[in-house]
Amino acid sequence: MANPLFDITPFTLLDYPDKAACIFWFVGCNMRCKYCYNPDIVFGKGKISVADAVGFLQARKGLLQAVVLSGGECSIHKDIRTIAQKAKDLGYLVKIDTNGTSPKTLTSLINDGLVDYVALDLKALADDFTAITASKTFRGFEESYHILQASNTAFEVRSTVHSALHSLADIEAMIAYLYDRNYRGTYYLQVALNNVKTITELPDSTYNITNLKFEDTKLPVVIRG
Repeated sequence: MANPLFDITPFTLLDYPDKAACIFWFVGCNMRCKYCYNPDIVFGKGKISVADAVGFLQARKGLLQAVVLSGGECSIHKDIRTIAQKAKDLGYLVKIDTNGTSPKTLTSLINDGLVDYVALDLKALADDFTAITASKTFRGFEESYHILQASNTAFEVRSTVHSALHSLADIEAMIAYLYDRNYRGTYYLQVALNNVKTITELPDSTYNITNLKFEDTKLPVVIRG
């Protein structure tokens, strides 16, 4: 059986709200986002088995409060359920970072109480989605969004934005899209990184945490570096 994880970040205070967590980086992805700065994970091979991941959680019991299942795209792996179940059995909170393209998996995890928090990535709106992601899965994102809206699971919506791919008007349209679909949480904008290897060669993005501002929106918007 192929190893599902590329790497483990043993400690973070930034990736699960108000909790000490680790991050499990699942290998592979069903998108090819142009700005993606994890090509080694997207195109790489798994290095860490399910057994090793569970062993890590057992060793950190009492030291960490949560585990973040990220990637790549964690939801395309059948092992996500096993790892989430083991994490819950050990008393961890579970967060998943997902592009939303596996609504059936998301539903299963929610219904069985295996996920406590979801970060849902809005890559772009329908007209630009395929050009940015090389994927025709916008309907999957929308289905996952509606699943989360109808559930009691805590979630956030976030977008990584690059000035060569997302204009300010595009970002404002994404904010309006979410508001019109009754999202009332904080919308997190993550500025794409410069000076890193990305899946597609891009010019430097001109966006940063100081010049990307949206003060008159209907939703609270937080800019992350």
